[in-house]
Amino acid sequence: MKLRVIDLDCRRRRQESSGGVCETDSLRRRLQNGSVLIIVLWIALGLVAITLYFGNSMSSELRASDNRVQTLAADQAIEGAARYVAKVLADQATNGIVPYITDYANEAMAIGDAHFWLIGRTDGQTAPNQITFGLVDEGAKLNINNTNVTAEMLELLPRMTPELAAAIIDWRDSNEDVTAGGAEAETYARLRSPYYCKNAPFDSLDELRLVSGATMEILLGEDVNRNGVIDPNETDENRDGIADPGIMEYLTVSSHEPNTRADGEQRVSINNRNELTTVLSETLGASRRDQILARLGPATQPIGSLLEFYRRSGMTATEFASIETEITADTGTTIQGRVNVNTASAAVLTCIPGIGEDKALELVNYRLSNASAVDSVAWVTQVLNEEQIREAGPFLTGQSYQFTADIAAIGKFGRGYRRTKFIFDTTEGTPKIVYRQNLSGLGWALGKETRQTWLATATP
Repeated sequence: MKLRVIDLDCRRRRQESSGGVCETDSLRRRLQNGSVLIIVLWIALGLVAITLYFGNSMSSELRASDNRVQTLAADQAIEGAARYVAKVLADQATNGIVPYITDYANEAMAIGDAHFWLIGRTDGQTAPNQITFGLVDEGAKLNINNTNVTAEMLELLPRMTPELAAAIIDWRDSNEDVTAGGAEAETYARLRSPYYCKNAPFDSLDELRLVSGATMEILLGEDVNRNGVIDPNETDENRDGIADPGIMEYLTVSSHEPNTRADGEQRVSINNRNELTTVLSETLGASRRDQILARLGPATQPIGSLLEFYRRSGMTATEFASIETEITADTGTTIQGRVNVNTASAAVLTCIPGIGEDKALELVNYRLSNASAVDSVAWVTQVLNEEQIREAGPFLTGQSYQFTADIAAIGKFGRGYRRTKFIFDTTEGTPKIVYRQNLSGLGWALGKETRQTWLATATP
């Protein structure tokens, strides 16, 4: 009531004196103006906060979009790399020849802004735990679909157990007879999530995970990332600085050879003297032909392998190399799963009957010391004796027709890492992809040095 009286009095005085201002109105106006300022400041602060939030969000989205673009670039680089590998194999892998690692690019190859690498395996000449780049020869491995491969041979592999070796044979064979220590349908039926024993050839090497007794430690060993080196997230169990692999490193389901010549005609059997005589005459002449046939002895004494044929024939290594792809000791149009002695590791060669651990090491050392002489299987006679040749010969070859390209790629500035494994088959002449597997989920596989080098030279 008192304020109203003052207000009326103020109005009256304002009417009496034009231009007069009431102190109460002035105070009220100042209070209103202050409130408006505070509200405006709060609104401005809110708008700034929203602007910063959306700005940061757009920045994050921009970087995420860039990463997605670089991932797509890496994927496309892998597709381009696969075409490049097919071209290399078409040009160099003819008649079972293994492309030499220095004859093709395999490291930090550019495709647009992306780059790719072919992750290889050590050949025994590189430093321990140093990643190697290049194609991997599937013919250098033991083919578990080869019916001549026994459980006793598989047991000789590092980390292999007798039970798993027997179970692999039982999984592959077509019957329900349990190999000693192995597993058939009854074993798999007792599992919490039961399934059948396949009793058929393996479709891929990853199928080993289904076999009774298989563990990731046995399958992959210390090399969980499957790149041949110890990575920071892997454990070097014996502390030797080397990634000791599991059995998957030494096994394959892909290796086979065409039993035909380059023109598609069937190869000549070394046990068919009429056809063999023709080949020797055309290649080496009548005089040399007669000398070789005389050394081979009567046709009633069958020859079990090309290696045995070479030893008995008395041919020179050059003469044998000139007809090696023309002759055969096998029947049928395909030869299943022989091991390429020119590229196989000591661990694989140890499994071959007649060789064993000591001779396997001798073969590898001789091969490394006499690289120029390793162009067929003839050099093996410098290491193995007659009896060993007779046992090992049917399992050995000097040719390969299937190759793995383990391709890793990154986009611009080292972003968008991707990795895919391809297996190429060249038996029909034109290389074709018979297996493909995405390995990106295994993480970085290009090694510590490659990462440091790349990050130092690829700063955005």
